[in-house]
Amino acid sequence: MIPTVLAAQADKVSLTAQTRIIAAALAILFMLLILDLIRRDRLQERYSVIWFVAGLAMLAGAAFPGLLGLVADLMGVRDTNVALFSIVLLLLLGLALNFSVIMSRQAAQITRLAQERAMERAHEQAARDDLERRLNGTTRAEDTATGPNPDA
Repeated sequence: MIPTVLAAQADKVSLTAQTRIIAAALAILFMLLILDLIRRDRLQERYSVIWFVAGLAMLAGAAFPGLLGLVADLMGVRDTNVALFSIVLLLLLGLALNFSVIMSRQAAQITRLAQERAMERAHEQAARDDLERRLNGTTRAEDTATGPNPDA
């Protein structure tokens, strides 16, 4: 009988008023930090949505502690700690995958930009060489027919 009572108490989420206030204050501070990072152009708006939703979820968890028990029931998990850990783990895995996709896309863009810049430099150098030849009075055909000038 005692293990059944302990199991029933373990499933119930109980937070003191002080803990709920602290959790809500931390969630609000977190969301204010996100807004400040956006304001200072340290975080782009498209990435801030994910973090702002996480802050809202923290605020909802602080305001409604029974919500985690409901989520645990929906997940089919008896322990709310396991449910919370699973949710956070899935969130972090999703963020890691999202940022890996972003990094891959940016690496491809950097490679493409470096190749375009190298081609621009080659065209600029060819234009400079052509201009220099014209100023010296030689043409490209004369330059290739005579070969390099050993006296120069």
